[in-house]
Amino acid sequence: MIDNSEYSTEFSRFKLNSLALLFGVFAACCVVADEQAYSPPVSTDYPTRVFWGDTHLHTALSGDAFLYETRLGPDAAYRFARGEEIVSTTGQPAKLERPLDFLVVAEHANNMGASYARGNLLLDPEFRKTRLAKLWKKARAEVLEEGLVTEEELKSDSLYTVHREGLVSVRHEGFIREVWEMVTETADRHNDPGSFTAFNGYEWTPGRGAVHRVVIFRDDGSRVNQILPFSSFDSSYVEDLWEFMGSYERDTGGSVLAIPHNSNLTSGLMFETKYSTGEPYDGAYVETRARWEPLLEVTQIKGDSETHPLLSPEDPFADFETWNGWSGMAKNPNRSEAMIPFEYARSALKLGLEQQVKNGANPFKFGMIGSTDSHTALASAEENNIWGKFARDEPNPDRFENWPGWQASASGYAAVWATENTREALFDAMQRKETYATTGPRMTVRFFGGWDFNEEDAYSPELAKLGYRHGVPMGGDLAHGPDGASPRFLIRGVRDSAGANLDRVQVV
Repeated sequence: MIDNSEYSTEFSRFKLNSLALLFGVFAACCVVADEQAYSPPVSTDYPTRVFWGDTHLHTALSGDAFLYETRLGPDAAYRFARGEEIVSTTGQPAKLERPLDFLVVAEHANNMGASYARGNLLLDPEFRKTRLAKLWKKARAEVLEEGLVTEEELKSDSLYTVHREGLVSVRHEGFIREVWEMVTETADRHNDPGSFTAFNGYEWTPGRGAVHRVVIFRDDGSRVNQILPFSSFDSSYVEDLWEFMGSYERDTGGSVLAIPHNSNLTSGLMFETKYSTGEPYDGAYVETRARWEPLLEVTQIKGDSETHPLLSPEDPFADFETWNGWSGMAKNPNRSEAMIPFEYARSALKLGLEQQVKNGANPFKFGMIGSTDSHTALASAEENNIWGKFARDEPNPDRFENWPGWQASASGYAAVWATENTREALFDAMQRKETYATTGPRMTVRFFGGWDFNEEDAYSPELAKLGYRHGVPMGGDLAHGPDGASPRFLIRGVRDSAGANLDRVQVV
């Protein structure tokens, strides 16, 4: 237990065994069942179990994944996440040592399935008989007939880009819908309430500063199939994405949230205090952002987004997994030190407090998770079993590639405290920010804030019961304290049963 008598702590961060474990402590809460039979367990009215998953995984249906040789689709991704041994793109057996509890296959919305269809049309005679192949031919003919692209240009990669706007894109509604319904059908088929959760979702990927978001739905295919994924070909402004999300909820009665990710490579744009069009934030913006984006993906294959040595020079752990790798964004000559405060979570929390004073709401009062951003269909964040970002990074002693995949991090996973392993319970836990991030190890962490915890509470076998009864959990608002009182924090960390002992708990 920590008695915080001197400092007001808005955020806590753990570095355990040189592995990042991060989560937001205090954050504002934002204000169709599956057909399978499922009876919820008799339990308490508060979460008693943490669930582990990946909210950011790509398969061959994402254009960049296919172009970089991944050939596994969503079905293989779910089977792998559930603990089944599969054969990787490079022909090697692959299996998680421990299955995950949930997964979001988050394909890029831009030209989803286009590279996959084009490649299979050329190589697989059986694929040519499918409805998807026929719709791809129509989509291809459409861009040719409209003069948007020549035959020669159609053979290039420009049609299949995932990040850049202004290039020719697949806009044939029939093709897009066929791919999207294939994605949602696979998720619904693998969703097994109480055992494994397969969320419907996708990734919105504008080229502007790589300010990408993973969009996650609480709902099954009967609702999400009423829309088509909103891509950056529709708009590269995040404000328009939020408007789309609002329309989805109004029109379908469903629920959706967005998770910004990889903020460390956004050229200072992820947490800039401006609209996408350049105008300064106002109250409407900060409230809208807080409404739709309760979480931040703070660690993944492309490194740590929690803090940077320049932001935290006195923190000996601030240089953990700082990205200096192969990304062109990281080597951008226009990228300056002045951008760094607008790229990392720790400084964003301070910016959020400034906005609270200025505009009456805090746009950066987020909880935190980790995920992989793997493009192999393999949600592996284990240091001794990492399969790389792309298929050509997969372990293979007989092959050399110029792509230095070894520079990527083995990271990360999302930890979610929920009452049960269902779409509804996990989504609701994400909304209330009762989450944390790890780079892969599965430490069990409880963190409560209150006003009257005592020393004995830290040793109680009913720590969680006491925490919920007398305080708020990670992600909650701690308010209305007695005059002159300082908050007290009740913390319990349990090492990963398959990992090393915990070295320390660091609270910032």
